[in-house]
Amino acid sequence: MSTHRSLEGRVAVVTGAARGVGELLARTLSARGARVALVGLEPEALKEVSERLHTDSDHWYADVTDQEAMSRVAQEVEQRFGKVDIVVANAGVAAGGPLADSDPDSWRRVIEVNLIGGAVTARAFLPALTASRGYFLQIASLAAMTPAPMMSAYCASKSGVEAFAHCLRAEVGHKGVKVGVGYLSWTDTDMVRGADQHEVMRELRGRLPWPANRTYPLGPAVDRIVAGIERRSAHVYAQWWLRGMQSVRGYLPALIALGGQREMKRFEPRLGEGPKGLVGAGGAADEQARMQRN
Repeated sequence: MSTHRSLEGRVAVVTGAARGVGELLARTLSARGARVALVGLEPEALKEVSERLHTDSDHWYADVTDQEAMSRVAQEVEQRFGKVDIVVANAGVAAGGPLADSDPDSWRRVIEVNLIGGAVTARAFLPALTASRGYFLQIASLAAMTPAPMMSAYCASKSGVEAFAHCLRAEVGHKGVKVGVGYLSWTDTDMVRGADQHEVMRELRGRLPWPANRTYPLGPAVDRIVAGIERRSAHVYAQWWLRGMQSVRGYLPALIALGGQREMKRFEPRLGEGPKGLVGAGGAADEQARMQRN
């Protein structure tokens, strides 16, 4: 059973905190009294976010797929704040388009950041979370429940990270550590706006049944996530209707396969159009950071 805990004085770590869900999540956690450690690839943006928070905060530059770097960050965060109570593995990237025409490096990077990055983050912070009997929230997606054409890397990564979090919950529950999975539908972020630059993907999304065809405002979604953190929930739903998807998800792959074949045939002449790399400002930041390292 979930237990509500005040965030006052708690120490929360948020990855991918420079923009979008991560930024607003850091701000909302701070407004509820938590001290916040921000982690990401955009040091100037992270610094700006940190300086606007209501409570004590700090920021760290790190690639969530780098185990050595994330282990160092975990140690430094614990030294800086004295403990870690909450970790939100929010960092994520996306790429769209059919697998056959996708950029192999971008496809692989989606898996690395979203899936491996979540596991690296958990491994780095588990000692601190075990000491505090804390809470780890892995941000997944509606994409974990609904495999969709043109989104193979993203859906695979989010399905994988959902399974990872469920496995981790069973491993660490007896130590007092709670593990949750956060689900979001299309939410108004740079990532979603970047994906909408791919015309075929935008049109396909518009043909989805309600309520999956909408883009939802960021504020209410983050408020729901923070409420889930306060309850240390096993499942956190950023949009009200996502909870109901759990009961029907077993039927979705077959239904989506039938509808997807029809839509792919319809859009066949245009499938190669559109961007092939990582989408949105977050994707651009990831690509820039990798170029600088190389």
